[in-house]
Amino acid sequence: MNKKLWEASNAQKKKSLLSSYEQFISKRYKKKFNQKYESILKWSIKNPGDFWSSIWDFSEVKGFKSKIKIKKSKIFYKNKFLPNSKLNFAENLLPKNNKDKAITFISENSFREERSWQELNLNVSKISKFLKSINIKEKDRLAAYMPNTIETVEAFIASSSLGAIWSSCSPDFGVKGVVERFSQISPKVLFVVDKYFYNGKIINILERIPLILKEIPSIKYVVIVNYPGEKYLKNKYSYKKVKVLKWNELMKQESEKIQFSKFDFEQDLAILYSSGTTGKPKCICHRSGGVLLQHKKEHQLHCDIREGDNVFYFTTCGWMMWNWLVSVLASKASIVLFDGSPMYKKNDLLLKIAEKEKITLFGISAKYVDALRKSKPTLKYKYKLTKLRTICSTGSPLSNDGFKYIYENIKKNVHLSSISGGTDIVSCFVLGNLYQPVILGEIQNKGLGMNVDVFNEKGKSLKNKKGELVCKNPFPSMPLKFWNDKNDIKFKKAYFNNFLNTWYHGDYAEIKKGGGFIIHGRSDTTLNPGGVRLGTAEIYSEVEKFIEIKESIVVGQAWDNDVRIILFIVLNPKHVVNEDLLEKIRTQIRKNASPRHVPSKIIVVDDIPRTKNGKIVELAVKNTIEGNEIKNKEALANPRVLDQYKNLKELNY
Repeated sequence: MNKKLWEASNAQKKKSLLSSYEQFISKRYKKKFNQKYESILKWSIKNPGDFWSSIWDFSEVKGFKSKIKIKKSKIFYKNKFLPNSKLNFAENLLPKNNKDKAITFISENSFREERSWQELNLNVSKISKFLKSINIKEKDRLAAYMPNTIETVEAFIASSSLGAIWSSCSPDFGVKGVVERFSQISPKVLFVVDKYFYNGKIINILERIPLILKEIPSIKYVVIVNYPGEKYLKNKYSYKKVKVLKWNELMKQESEKIQFSKFDFEQDLAILYSSGTTGKPKCICHRSGGVLLQHKKEHQLHCDIREGDNVFYFTTCGWMMWNWLVSVLASKASIVLFDGSPMYKKNDLLLKIAEKEKITLFGISAKYVDALRKSKPTLKYKYKLTKLRTICSTGSPLSNDGFKYIYENIKKNVHLSSISGGTDIVSCFVLGNLYQPVILGEIQNKGLGMNVDVFNEKGKSLKNKKGELVCKNPFPSMPLKFWNDKNDIKFKKAYFNNFLNTWYHGDYAEIKKGGGFIIHGRSDTTLNPGGVRLGTAEIYSEVEKFIEIKESIVVGQAWDNDVRIILFIVLNPKHVVNEDLLEKIRTQIRKNASPRHVPSKIIVVDDIPRTKNGKIVELAVKNTIEGNEIKNKEALANPRVLDQYKNLKELNY
């Protein structure tokens, strides 16, 4: 058994919301669980209707709950939870209307502002009023090209108050990346920031807007938001067939009381994007009721978030953790937003913020922990962090060194909750709890209500061996659908083609004897640097523009407790590679996709492996460079080509 790093005291366990929930269901269902997480977990999986209904009641969801707990279907993703239930997502994110602090924003250059619950309600009402005035209705799409600011949160809540469908993209995406996403969903309104800052550099966003509008004719209104702390925009902006408004002008209008109409539990809430190897990014549509229930469960029962807490997560608006963070408001806790470089001028900037803002849950990525560890700032409990109870880590697997570093340098007495899920479910499959100890290198257990397992290629359960992460039972935060996916063809291919009526997630995982999990990274060809899922298609489309390059193949390489992008290129005859060409490739990808898409290495090869029908085989290359077994090699037309990908010196540094 691996080393135990921390365990909650009996007093902490007793005071936890998990304990309160245990008492709640014990009384309701006349069953004893004896403060054992595994017992509650088994019950939640065996009794899905009772479990999810109890989450609604325990977490005090506002709305009408149907007497029918679950409508079962033989088709996995067509199971419906609490059918006929009604709620308004925004109403649940505005549970208070007083002068207590609701949201704090901090930029890398130390600008700080906050909103009270009263101010948050007021601003949401103004945006909601504006959206109604331009005839935004249920299921209309609203898009945001915004940083992680309070205004973005306010616009999102206003959108959900009307039953409109929200979609956001962080401003580090280039024009093409934005267009490929938003053009598919035909939004009517675009919220956009004038500029943003990253590592001291000012990036102008407004200059990109004409190019975006040209490609997305459905946009009829553009709302320009000035970056927090900067002067209000004075210039007049005009675009053909588009009305331009300024956020600060909208804030001058009279407010009105928000009328929270009740929508179906299955109501579309937001569209997130998961990129693939071919074509445009997939538009994953999430349902409001399922997301709310799942988030409330994770926040309260797994992270012990309660009224008065200050919750921080380092994220952008293009990552699912942004949605996860915003939903914290539904638990009457305050959220802290940060925008910019986490190490601007000071390596421990985020920890300084955690101390100053009295953060109770500090959410970071494994990549950040490793960067902190390697930068070697003199920490050794430099910050007292007296209010900090939980540190969450996600994005990529947290290494053993990462676990040790947190306990040896940041805080000894803290619940380190490594978590893992994805954009596809906008939540987690495996995460922490206060009933079980934190074991070195392991995620504590399955999420309640989630029958997670690890399969071999034949669909048999594995223990203490690496296999495919799967979920064997339906759950409320399953995607509602893929946008414009007739007959769910892409949807079924993404999650249900590998194993019969079982959710396949595309992660390598391992279950330990004690029930803990180790996530080993992606098992498919989706790139996952820093936990942000990217598709190879967006890189291919840029590389193809170079006459020097005949063809290419892109893979993710497990590296330094994270993933880095490797681009292999085959040159056209009479062309050679030089630094000038390499820089042109990087610049092109950075400009039109995003900085995250830029390869760490660009390597020239003679040929690329492909199937007998001509399809390139990314997974075979990925497995080769990582030293894994190549499955189904006989399907390759040119298997000997893989030899040139073995033991490459360039991939050792």
